[in-house]
Amino acid sequence: VQVEESGGRSVRPGESLSLTCTVSRDRRNLLLGWFRQAPGKEREQVGALHWSLGERHYADFAKGSFTISKDSSKESARLYTAILQMNDLQPADTAKYTCAAGKGTVTRALRWDAWGQGTQVTVSA
Repeated sequence: VQVEESGGRSVRPGESLSLTCTVSRDRRNLLLGWFRQAPGKEREQVGALHWSLGERHYADFAKGSFTISKDSSKESARLYTAILQMNDLQPADTAKYTCAAGKGTVTRALRWDAWGQGTQVTVSA
């Protein structure tokens, strides 16, 4: 299982940013999760996507501003891509964003099998 994120960079408050997570794995019961960890804070989950069911779930802080979508263009090559669209970013959103692949439901992951290296998002004026 391979997980790779991309798209992190520095932005100004109020701007939008998309992060991409591509997973190489069996798609059965595939759960894709986005997490973030700010300096000095614990890692928190941003949201999750169940690839086959198309279900999504978001943390309370992400609802309304963050959206996870599927990019099925490489599915024939067994590559599954989840895009995290973040709007109206604020300094509090500054963190390292990491993607993980696992199994379970969007509200209760049974396990996270593999993690990416993460991509840094910095929001500052």
